[in-house]
Amino acid sequence: LPELNMKLKSWHKKVLTKVVSTQSTGRVYNAVNGEFIAPLKGHKDAVYCVCYNRDGSRFASGGADKTVIIWTDDLVGILKYQHNEAIQSVCYNPVTSHLISCTSIDFGIWSPEQKSVVKHKVSNKITTSSWTKDGQYAALGFYSGQISIRALKGGEERVKIDRPGGAPIWCLAWNPAKTEAVDIMAVADWNQKLSFYQLNGRQVGKDRHLGFDPGCLRWYPGGEYLLIGGSNKEVGLYTKEGIYLTKIVDMGAWAWCVDVFPSQNYIIAGSHDGSIKVTQLNFNTVHGLYKDRYAYRENMTDVIIQNLLQDQKVKIKCRDWVKKVAIYKYRLAVQLPDKIIVYELYSDDVSDMHYRVKDKIMQRFDCNLLVVTAHHILLCKDHRLQAYAFSGAKEREWVLEANIRYIKVIGGPPGKEGLLVGLRNGQVLKIFVDNPFPMLIIKQPQCIRCIDISMGRDKLAIIDETQTCSVYDIKTKKLLFQEPNATSLAWNTHNGDMMCFSSNGYLNIKASNFPVHQRKMQGYVVGFTGSKIFCLQNLTMQAVDVPQSAPMNQYIEKKMFHTAYNVACLGVTNNDWLNLANEALENLNLEVAKNAFTRVRELRYLEFISNIEERKQSKAAETTNNLILADYYAFKGEFQEAAKMYKKSGNEDKAMAMFSDLRQFENAKDFLTSSDPKNIKGLIKRQAEWCKSTNDPGSAIDLYMAASAFTEAIEIAGKQKWTDKLVEIMRQLDKSYVEDLRGCALHFKELGKYEFAAEAYQKLGELNSLVELYIESHQWQEAFTLCEDHPEFKESVYIPYANFLAENDKFDEAQEAYYIAGKPTEAVKVLEKLTHNAVAERRFDDASYYFWKLSMAYLKLANQAQSRGSEEEVNQYLDKFQDYQHRAEIYYVYQTLHRYTEEPFTSHLPEHCSTWHASFFITYPRKFLTVYLKYRYCMLWRNKARTWARTRWRVTRLTSYNSWSYRADSSRL
Repeated sequence: LPELNMKLKSWHKKVLTKVVSTQSTGRVYNAVNGEFIAPLKGHKDAVYCVCYNRDGSRFASGGADKTVIIWTDDLVGILKYQHNEAIQSVCYNPVTSHLISCTSIDFGIWSPEQKSVVKHKVSNKITTSSWTKDGQYAALGFYSGQISIRALKGGEERVKIDRPGGAPIWCLAWNPAKTEAVDIMAVADWNQKLSFYQLNGRQVGKDRHLGFDPGCLRWYPGGEYLLIGGSNKEVGLYTKEGIYLTKIVDMGAWAWCVDVFPSQNYIIAGSHDGSIKVTQLNFNTVHGLYKDRYAYRENMTDVIIQNLLQDQKVKIKCRDWVKKVAIYKYRLAVQLPDKIIVYELYSDDVSDMHYRVKDKIMQRFDCNLLVVTAHHILLCKDHRLQAYAFSGAKEREWVLEANIRYIKVIGGPPGKEGLLVGLRNGQVLKIFVDNPFPMLIIKQPQCIRCIDISMGRDKLAIIDETQTCSVYDIKTKKLLFQEPNATSLAWNTHNGDMMCFSSNGYLNIKASNFPVHQRKMQGYVVGFTGSKIFCLQNLTMQAVDVPQSAPMNQYIEKKMFHTAYNVACLGVTNNDWLNLANEALENLNLEVAKNAFTRVRELRYLEFISNIEERKQSKAAETTNNLILADYYAFKGEFQEAAKMYKKSGNEDKAMAMFSDLRQFENAKDFLTSSDPKNIKGLIKRQAEWCKSTNDPGSAIDLYMAASAFTEAIEIAGKQKWTDKLVEIMRQLDKSYVEDLRGCALHFKELGKYEFAAEAYQKLGELNSLVELYIESHQWQEAFTLCEDHPEFKESVYIPYANFLAENDKFDEAQEAYYIAGKPTEAVKVLEKLTHNAVAERRFDDASYYFWKLSMAYLKLANQAQSRGSEEEVNQYLDKFQDYQHRAEIYYVYQTLHRYTEEPFTSHLPEHCSTWHASFFITYPRKFLTVYLKYRYCMLWRNKARTWARTRWRVTRLTSYNSWSYRADSSRL
């Protein structure tokens, strides 16, 4: 497989390197089983160094023959180039295909794209080389103790580091971790010092003393650890800060090379005596858990405390090998190689994540298990359990019958905490810190693997060597149930009847005696809080949110609603809350239903429950269980079920009302058999309202009429302007439906159907409204006919009639109407208005006529006043009569002059005397009669004189005189 090949090839690199240090040629071995594969034939002298490229398809070798050979994966040499001195180091670029080869006088950079190797002179012997993780720079270690950092392009020196002491730099390497923001280089020299540098040459931290001459140095592929070996004849494990942790491989001779399998914890090392050793390095999980606080070791020297619920983390740097970790409430204990440090929280706040050192026990302890309580450290070694105070004093020791396999603090007062202890012989003991005598709880035939106790301290769960989970009642020692294939377990810290256990890639949740609910989940269960299950998988703790829907539904099926509610409080979805609330309400458990609906803020259901509680408190007759269930089903929308419950409770009318509101009138009719007529009409009326809302006015009118709801029917028909429907409704009504008939009449008037409106008023016997209708519709003959039978309406009819005539320029008829109506003053006012308009419009003939009419009107008024005996009114009216008579004459005469002077064409010729007479009349109205008689007398004698003159005088003389006289009179006027 390609991946496996790459892993093997990366192993081959060190196998080749160390074999050739004692052989004249290179040799290739199988890194898995150590089998010899083939020799490398190509070098003429000893091979000093080899290196694989980034993908394992090529490797390079160099040695004392001053030659660098590029080999294929099939061990075929494909390229060779020379240096002037022996090759001390070869190193492939981790990103590109460039190869750097180093000697005692120069170094070269080769790539397949280049035809020749570019070489650069150096002043001292190069002993080691390494590329940065991005492949842009290479570090060269010199025998003189200097370090030179060269760029890939051109090989120019960018940084030079002069180390104090001048000891040879025998090994250096850049950290390969891509997650590191800054490139860090580890350097080991023969002054037995380990140092770290950045790319700019600045040292990181202080030099660390190794205590031996280093021969090899290698980073872990992830950059978290260092492997260093040398004259100490072993390979040790160091942190990335250079802190020694432990011995990995005992070589028996100087260790000259070491490498790590890229993706697994296998280490291969070669020594001076020619031996190669492969070691598997296992990093055990060092951790502790208390409720939602999880403490674990990271990078061997750090402790991480994680709040699993809030996903908060804090790191404590111990700067030494962390061997054991324990956590309990506000205490944290960390065991280092030579001491135990006890930490405490800064405050009692449950969300506080800041720890400080409380005490240190400066002793070296050898133990298998470590736990901490409020005031004690407890150490387990084989079958002994020892309790130490934080001061380091041993206060108590328990010697048990078998080795301790499991221990857990189960709480208690400070200084008196209880412990659960599981032994290899199958015993489960309870031990109190202040009590020297253990108490036996359960004895099993198999070795104990894991134990936990329920929240109520009444049930004990055990997993034995056969992976059988057994649950016991602590008081009765009775076995409650067993489950196979269990690897780890945990009781819920919030519910004493619920536990979970992991088995074969599944998470199993068990509530009480119900069947197990399974779901897929990898890892081991270590804690169960609420709906959070803490699972350890691949050295990583995860908090998995698991809704407790399945156990809640199991309790609901058994009608255990209070327990189901407690389970739901651990964590379920909103749909689960609604399911619980509805089931509880359906079973009339109002308390649980109310609490569940409150969780999801269903205000409608809360109001419904509150209404039911009020009805129950009032002890109303309508609070039977069947009726409450019927109301619930109706509220929920299950109307058929609600109808059945209404019928069962004897409330068919409620079922009918429900279906009516739903517009399901066919279903509502099924409940009409035992209903009274009012309910029947109500149902029909609701059906009519539905038809109205669905824009079916015809059906709505018919249904309203069937329900005797004529008002609504009239309103719809009027809105639709359906005259025939209005007539039908009106003729169906008798006179007792006063408002309905009036409504019909009103709609008829709006539609202009006055004859039907008159019919409605006649049916009502409302003559006043009938008169108003005739007047409004100008049906004067019908109104006059009505006045003949009912004289009291004469004034009501004739005054509007007179106004109507006046508006239509029928003033004479209007005057007569006013007189008939007994309103002569109104008739006079009409004439005065007409007269004023005629004068303003210069219609002087009309003005003369209206003044004459006014004078005659006032003469009538004078006669009426004389009959009443009012002399003052008589005189007043006679004055008006004379005034208007005179004005009538004046305007009549003035019309002649107006036409003569204003009109362009006139029939009044100058030889006529009418213009002169009119002018004289207007000027001397009082003398006009006398002058006019004299004038007529003169004209008579003039005619006679003419006749005589024809015989005696000359006609021309007489004619001239007469013409002159006429013109003179006219001009004088």
